[in-house]
Amino acid sequence: MQEAQKKLGKRIRELREKKKLSQEAFADACGLNRVHMSDIERGEVNVTLATLNKIAQNLHATSAALLKGIL
Repeated sequence: MQEAQKKLGKRIRELREKKKLSQEAFADACGLNRVHMSDIERGEVNVTLATLNKIAQNLHATSAALLKGIL
């Protein structure tokens, strides 16, 4: 399962960077702490569905799109 977490984190980071958002600004927009966002992007933590939905909304994507091909 850790492999899936790492792939998801990488996808989130790539999409965030594509939007030219700093990790801190993106974490704030999602209502998350920057350290927690860093942990998510490195695949170090499991992401709850609620957090995944917040992240997806702020990336103008769906949770399903973020997970596509990962699970």
